[in-house]
Amino acid sequence: MAKDQKSEVYLYGQVLGTHSFLLRDGFLKPDEYSEIQEQYFLPGGETGTAATVLDSLGVSVRIDGTWIGAEVAPMLKSFYAHKRVDLSSLRFIEDDPGVMDYVVIAGLTRSPMGRFQALFASGKRWWSVPQEKDIVGCKAAAIDPYFGEDSLLAAELCRKHHIPYVTVDCPHDSPLHRCAAVNVVSGECVSEHYAGMAPEDVMALMLDNTDGLTILTQGGDEMRFARKGGTIRRMKPFDVAVRSTLGAGDTFKAGCVYALLHGMDDDELVRFASACAAVAISRFPLPLHPPRLEEVQALISERKSN
Repeated sequence: MAKDQKSEVYLYGQVLGTHSFLLRDGFLKPDEYSEIQEQYFLPGGETGTAATVLDSLGVSVRIDGTWIGAEVAPMLKSFYAHKRVDLSSLRFIEDDPGVMDYVVIAGLTRSPMGRFQALFASGKRWWSVPQEKDIVGCKAAAIDPYFGEDSLLAAELCRKHHIPYVTVDCPHDSPLHRCAAVNVVSGECVSEHYAGMAPEDVMALMLDNTDGLTILTQGGDEMRFARKGGTIRRMKPFDVAVRSTLGAGDTFKAGCVYALLHGMDDDELVRFASACAAVAISRFPLPLHPPRLEEVQALISERKSN
């Protein structure tokens, strides 16, 4: 994508190099050998994965966030060289290998590993401050909540320029939740912030604090979604054969962004995002086989016809 061409979507957050390992005969067991069936080093992170999916859906994207180190940069630049993903806002550094994670996968089970706790505890900056010039003119955005005041700045810039944004896993009292067009709340977030609470009670608390759409996902169980003053609706995830769940949530987020960009109503948005995630978990590795628009539409049509 040409640097002077304005992107439709702005994404801010984690952009990583992900080492993924798909095991052949079930998940790791202590003191037992495991055979690696496939392994890859590809773009990852919430923002990196969402960018890959949106490009596959036909959307042009500008990404910013994590600084890109010397080991990650060549892979990232090569992967996105002929895609509608603008990397020009990213900061590339040469004195560090870059942020990477390692994920072991076997079917429905996966275990990510990294050094994020040490990175956040270091007191050192390893991500960029969002720039207003990158956001102006975009039609939709997604903001990861992990960069504190800088994530809030990205949200404020979106508000200033009337750009709707999607975020993830923000609790009810977060400014990011309050101003979001869509907040996708995972079961992990509920366990962390609302342990012991019924899903309906969590939804009620979330809805009281935003005019946007709140979606409560629960893995393979029914999703709940609603707006303030509205009825809490439910929707079943799509039933597909699961190859790997790596990137499912990030793909759901990307689907929400696409739906915002195309003016879908709430039911259509949740259905489209769920179908995107369903296609994503049916293959591995996701970055090499992201959902295509025709696949997502076919899955939605299949459900409607049944």
